[in-house]
Order: sequence, then C-alpha cells, then structure tokens
Amino acid sequence: MLSLKDIKKDYVVGDSTVSALKGVSIDFRENEFVSILGPSGSGKTTLLNIIGGLDRYTSGDLNINGKSTKDFKDCDWDSYRNHSKGFVFQSYNLIPHQTVLSNVELALTLSGVSKSERRERAVKALEQVGLGDQLHKKPNQMSGGQMQRVAIARALVNEPDILLADEPTGALDTETSVQIMELLKSISKDKLIIMVTHNPELAMKYSSRIIKLLDGKVIDDSDPLDKNVVEPIKKPEKEPTKADKKAAKKERKKLKTSMSFLTALSLSRNNLMTKKARTLLTSFAGSIGIIGIALILSISNGVQLYIDQVQSDTLSSYPLQITKTTASIGEIMNTMAKNHEDSANHDKDKVYSQNAMGEMINTLMEETKVNNLEKFKKYLDDNSDLKDLTSDVQYTYATTLNVFTESDSGVMQVNPSTLLEDMGYMSSTQMEAMSMSGSMGGMGTDVWSEMIDNEELIDKQYDVIAGRLPEKYNEVVLVVDKNNEINDYVLYSLGLLDPSSLNGIVRRAMAGEDISVDSEQHVYTYDELLDLKFKAVPTPDFYKKKDGVWEDMTGDESYMKKAVANGTEISVVGILRPDEDASSASISGAIGYRHDLMTYLIDEVDNSEIVKEQIANPDIDVFTGLKFKTDENVADTDSSSETVSDSTADTESKADKTADSSDTDKKAGLVAGDSSMEIPEGMTEEQYKALMEQSGASDTGELADMGMNAMGSMDMSAIQGGDMSSLTETQKKYIASLSDEQMELMKQMLKEQSDTNADQLANSGKYSTSNYDNNMKTLGYSVVEDPDSINIYPVDFASKEKIIDIIDDYNDSVGEEDKIEYTDYVGLMMSSITSIINAISYVLIAFVAISLVVSSIMIGIITYISVLERTKEIGILRSIGASKRDISRVFNAETVIVGFVAGALGIIISYLLTIPINMIIAHLTDVPIRASIPVSAAVILIAISVCLTLIAGLFPSRVAAKKDPVIALRTE
Repeated sequence: MLSLKDIKKDYVVGDSTVSALKGVSIDFRENEFVSILGPSGSGKTTLLNIIGGLDRYTSGDLNINGKSTKDFKDCDWDSYRNHSKGFVFQSYNLIPHQTVLSNVELALTLSGVSKSERRERAVKALEQVGLGDQLHKKPNQMSGGQMQRVAIARALVNEPDILLADEPTGALDTETSVQIMELLKSISKDKLIIMVTHNPELAMKYSSRIIKLLDGKVIDDSDPLDKNVVEPIKKPEKEPTKADKKAAKKERKKLKTSMSFLTALSLSRNNLMTKKARTLLTSFAGSIGIIGIALILSISNGVQLYIDQVQSDTLSSYPLQITKTTASIGEIMNTMAKNHEDSANHDKDKVYSQNAMGEMINTLMEETKVNNLEKFKKYLDDNSDLKDLTSDVQYTYATTLNVFTESDSGVMQVNPSTLLEDMGYMSSTQMEAMSMSGSMGGMGTDVWSEMIDNEELIDKQYDVIAGRLPEKYNEVVLVVDKNNEINDYVLYSLGLLDPSSLNGIVRRAMAGEDISVDSEQHVYTYDELLDLKFKAVPTPDFYKKKDGVWEDMTGDESYMKKAVANGTEISVVGILRPDEDASSASISGAIGYRHDLMTYLIDEVDNSEIVKEQIANPDIDVFTGLKFKTDENVADTDSSSETVSDSTADTESKADKTADSSDTDKKAGLVAGDSSMEIPEGMTEEQYKALMEQSGASDTGELADMGMNAMGSMDMSAIQGGDMSSLTETQKKYIASLSDEQMELMKQMLKEQSDTNADQLANSGKYSTSNYDNNMKTLGYSVVEDPDSINIYPVDFASKEKIIDIIDDYNDSVGEEDKIEYTDYVGLMMSSITSIINAISYVLIAFVAISLVVSSIMIGIITYISVLERTKEIGILRSIGASKRDISRVFNAETVIVGFVAGALGIIISYLLTIPINMIIAHLTDVPIRASIPVSAAVILIAISVCLTLIAGLFPSRVAAKKDPVIALRTE
C-alpha cells in the first residue's frame, strides 16, 4: 500500500546542506498502528510530512498503492492529501473563525461534495468522535481534548486510507491522552495510522508496530513487512485501451480538488467578522475615493440633467432651419474678411476708398442660393434614424394664416397682426421683417404660432391649467406666462382690448400730443378665454373677379364681413402655462395651433378659383390681366415702328372689336327683352320669337326699359358669381323675371365681355410688374411636398451633430445644385457647454481617483498583513488538500469583500451627502440643479472599487499561495 524506497531529504541552510533523512526505506501494511519514535531532530516529523505530501523528498521514491510519486504534479499531491490521507496535529490546527462543523466540512468542500452530503458526513464524523452535540461551537469554546477530537473528525471525514498523527497527545493531559489513543487504536482496525510521538509508553501500549529513528536513519522496526513471503505471481498487465485511459482520466479529474469561490468568500467573511473594527475602518478608507467620485458624478449628473432640459427646451425654440432661399452668414463674413485682406495692398501715403458696399452686395449674391427642399424633404421622410434624433421636423409654407375676429363693430384682423403698424411704430416692410424674425426664434409681431408636433415635449414644458390640448385642425390653445398673465400686446392683438384706441399713438406721441394708454389690470376667467372664437380665411377669398381680372377686396368692409363669416371657425380649447422647471418654451406665440390647420388652408388655397386660373394661365397676371414680362415677349415687341407699319391690321382689329361689341349689345338687348333689337348673329327668327315669348312680360317695351336701366348699373361680376346681395331691389326684380335661357345668355355675354377685356389687356403691349411666382406667393399657394422652410428640432446637441452628419451625407450624395445650406442659430450659443462640464468632471475625477488608488494600495497592504496573520490557516488548508490557486482565491475573496463594502459604503454616504448639497445649491442659486447619483454610476463605482481592491490584493494573494505549508503550519 505505502512504501518508502531509500528516501533522502536535504535542507540547504546558508552555504551548508543538512541531511534530515538518509536513505529511509519502510513498507507499511494497509491497516496497522505504527508509532515512530526518536529524539528531537531524528527526522520523525520530516518523514511524516513527506508521507503526508506536505514536503518533497530529495531522492528516492514514495510508492502509493504501487504507484511511484516521482512524476507527481502539484495537483496530484493536492488530490493525494485530500483523498488518501488525513492529518492530526499536536496543536489541533483548527481554523479559529470557523465553527466545529465548518472545520470538518472544509475537506469535503475541497472534494466538491454537495452541501447536503457534506453536512451529513461531517455530522457523522463528529458523532464518531463523540462531539455530535458540539457542532456549532467555535474552537476557542472547547477544551484541548475536544479540539483534538475535531481534528481527528476532520482527518476522517474524507474516509482516507492513511491517518497521520504528529504528537496527537503532546498538548493533552494524561486522561485525555488515553482517550485520544483509544480512539486512534479503534480506527487502526480499518486504516493505516502512522503516529509520531515522544512518549514510548503510549507507543508500546497502543501501537502494533514501532519504528525508531536516529539521525535520519531507521535503527529499529518491531514488525517489518516480511520480504521473504512469496506473493502470488501477478499476470503481466495488458496495455490499457482507449476506454481505460479515458476512464482513468475521468477518475483523476473527479479526484482533483478545487475550492469554490463561495467557499472562499465564506472563509474570508468569517475571518473579517472576527476583526470588525479593522474591516470597517479599512472599508471606510477605501470608500473615500468612491465618495469623492460619486459626489462629483452626482453634481455633474444634476448639471447634465439640467443642461439636457435646457438643450431640449432651447432646441425646441431654436431649431436647425433650412429655408428655400438662404445665405451662409459664416461664408459671407469669411469671404468679406478675405476680400478686405486682399485689397489692403497699397502704400499708406494717401487715403483710399474701400469697396465695402460693392463687396457686400457681390458676396451676398454669390453666397445666396435656392435650396431644393422638395427633394430634401423626401430624403428626410425616408430617413429612419431621424425620428430618434428629433423632437419634431416641422415644415412651414408660404400660405399665410389669416385670422379674424368678429364683433358688432365689424371684423378685425388678428393674424398677421397689424397692431404695431396701426400704432405708427413701424412700416409694413418692418412688420414683415419682424414676422420673419419670429419664425426664426426671435421676437416676432404675430401672436399665433405653430405648435411643435411632440405632445410629450409639450407636456414637459407646459401645464394644462384649463381645458385640454387641441385634437383637431380648428382647435388652438392660449398660452399664459408663469404668473398666469397675458401681455397686453396679445390682448390688443386678439381683440380682447380695443386696438383702435392705439391707432397712430406713436406718431401722436412723437408730435408732442398728450396721450393715455389703458393701464388697468384686466381679469379673465378660464371659461371666458375658452369661449374665444376666431375665423380663418384663405387668402384667395380676399379677391373678387371684376371685368376679367381679380380685385383685392380687403378694403371693402361689407365684402370682408361676408368673407370672414364664411371662414373656418377656430376655437380655443385649452390654456397652457409654462412648467416651473422649463428653461424655454416651444410655442413662441400666445396662441398655438396644430400643423394640420396649415395643411387645411393649403388645400383651400390650392382649390380656389383664382389659383386654378393663375395655374391655367401662367403667362397672364390674374390681378391686372397683363402678360408677365419675359425675355421672349420683350424681344418680340418692336414698340412704335411695328405699330405704325401694322395700321391696317390695327384697323381690322378695331372693326372686329366693333362687330363683337355690336353682337354683345344685341345680346344685352335680347336679355333685357327689347323686341326692337335685331336678331343676333347665329340665332333664327323662330328662336328669337320663342325667347321673347318666354320672357312673360305683358308689356315688352316696359320690360325692356326696366331691363336696360337695371343692367346699366348692375355689378356683372356679382351675377357671374351668383352673389345677389349687392343688387338693388329693381335689379333683383329684373333678374327674377328672366327665364333660365335668358340667365344663361346673360352669363355667356358677361363671360365673353370678361374674356374680351382680358384679351385686350393681354395684347395691349403693356406688361405686368409682377411675375408668376410672386402672384402665387401673394395668394398663399403652396405644395405640401415642397415646403417653404424646414425646421428640425434636435433632441439635444449630440443629436444635432448627428443630424448635421445626415445633412452632410445628403449633400455628398447630390449634385452641387441640390446641396442644402442651413442655419444653426443655437449652435454657437451652447454647443461647448456640455464639453466644458464633462472636462471639469473628468479633471476632478482624475484628482479624486488618486485617493482611490492610494486607498487601494492601502487595502493591498492590509491584505498582506492578513496573509501574515493567517499563515497557519494557509498551512492547514494546504494540509487538507487546498491548492495554491485555492489559497489565492481565499485572499482574493477577502479583497472582493472589502472592495464591495468600501464601494457600497461610499455610495450610501454619497447619497446621504447629496441631501445637504441640494439644500445648499437651492439656497445659493435659482437654477433647478438636483445632485443625484445615477443607479448605473453607483453600480459601476462599486464594481470599480471591487476591481481596484482585487488588483491591489493580487500580490498578497500570490505571496500566500507560494508559502511552504510545512513552514506555515509551524507559524504561531
């Protein structure tokens, strides 16, 4: 079973070599009680350590079950110590911070035995040595004899083949020594027990074999194994098959020892609990760096959240704007600066003029370009990434939102507001410029603005204090300020206060007149404001066709009343107030409307008669009837000479017009019922008589007189449009007397007359001062696919940069003529704030991280001290089969625990410190910054603490793993 062949052991001490064993050869039986006697220094313990696998022989061989150990690796020795032998030491060598049960279980833990089986076998072993009722005591709560019994139970729990006892009764009294020896004797019936002792009496009494050593040699063996006994001749072993090799490999793997990390954590936790104060102080020291970083991150996070809110709010007011006609301000400035530098190349002996105005105009013309927004809009609509990067993409159009309010005194235009112009504050041109400024995020004159199509953002920025958000195209909201107040400019503009009282007030004030303005504070209930109604009127409804051209009727009060009455009713359905924490607002006006109100007006404009006529006649100005001036028709016109040379043609033309006029007069007389008129060309005598009979007049002459008088002052365009409201009673009576045929004839006559007038204007040789595009813009004509401008609202600055990348990608993919120029109003304002905050945070964290590193080094030193304190424990663990890796794992587990406690303690303290920090910030500033540690940051910081302490403990754990178990066991 166990055989030592010429075992020698030498120790190098300085320059000399000491031989502890000098060729020891012993064979042991499978079950016997062997006592090894000898004086101190004879090599007893060295021999026992070599047999136990704790020490290595210098030469010779140790055979275990017929297998040589010359080629054993560390893992083989670990498995041998764990499965094949058990150790009982003179000083018990129990781990003090573990319970009796845990001490016994430890060997089974290394063997990979399940928890339930481990407990069952440990309890059984303790009951076998008479300690079944002492399971949960600590070693320091037991007597010496009891502790030795625990050591024996630990040695037996793994059911080893060999039990090694090194002076098992050396620290016990006589009575207890006898009890221990009796116990060992009973065990020797089934196992090989090798005991080293100085007590020959005990050896003689209980041992079945006594071996004496002196100066490293065996000088006596009371019962050596008889070599003369002829053992049965064994058949030569067959060459192992692949299956045999595989089974052997599986068995070796099964016997391989390994301590789980949970076991290592349990050992280290119990050890740390015995030194609570030191552990707590060490963890607190390690947490100082974590506290510093956590507080910096909490303030940085609070500032970042505030910046994110400011970004979101600010960018909802200052979008990336792309207009149809645009100029790059940066390029203009750069070009002008470069031109100025290039021009300053003259002597300074005279004063020279600088062509600044010319350069500015030339540069403006060069840098101004027209964006193809129709193509770009399609690109944006097809881009799937844009939705996550934007709060909204808003398309604006040239269609004007004309809003009016009705009252007993008439109608008042609410939008676009003319209040400042009526006051004499600025001209209509300045008003238009101000309105454009408002669309770009500045202070405009209009109180109506389109709402951003992002209800979530609106909910963050505003509180609905009455009513609800609009859900239909003809619903709007009224926006008050944070104090529930409305600027009186808005009240005048909306007609809640009489704007006529301000007419010309600026001019009168500048003229020195005494003026007074209503300064009374007016109060309105929510219900009063929610009852407000307005009318939206498409621009084409301002025009009426007369004599073949369309006339602007905005100066006709009665016409405007009817046009407004027929407009689309707009209702106020909600009142909004900016949220207290909102730094900016997306609704720039006092009235916010939905985007689909604009699309509704676009459809109304596109389907109007005047717009259809202008589209059908793109070369004729519908407002004047004149042709638009183009290069072609100007080149084809040869003013006076051509007119003179074509006098004959002109005469023929006049004759044709006279004929047309005569025919028109005949038709007019026919409509009027004048039977004396000649039959118009193209009508038979029978048709003429039948038509006269259908008139129903008893006195044809009387009817003719009435008809001619009525038609003389009649608004013919009203007849064409079916509007009878402007006719007199006589005219209405006359119209009512006409038959259907006569009405059709009248409308035909009016159309022919209108066409004739239009033809005469178109061929008069004069040209319109406008053009087709201006007319369409005046009428508010727009195509949904081709916006006038695009406002892109990024979620934050990072998203804005990605959107700019998207625009750049588009520009790279199209030709020069389709490249997009855009205006970033807020880019220069706040783009670097986040970077500055991050830079400051990183610098502060870098400084604080120094303390974190220092505390980690300190934890490493504490861990090294722990290694020195637990040296004996290292020896004990190695003696029961723990590998070097297991030892490292134990101390790594200890650093993990310390690191986790330090990180968790730092986070808890930091969370508590944010309370007074927030109170101080709130007291010192009005900025709504709330310091808070993000959960993810807290987890990461704890993980960093664990990692740093683990790294710091790598060196001490490596030192622990390399300790010689024999020396470690001798350490007190």
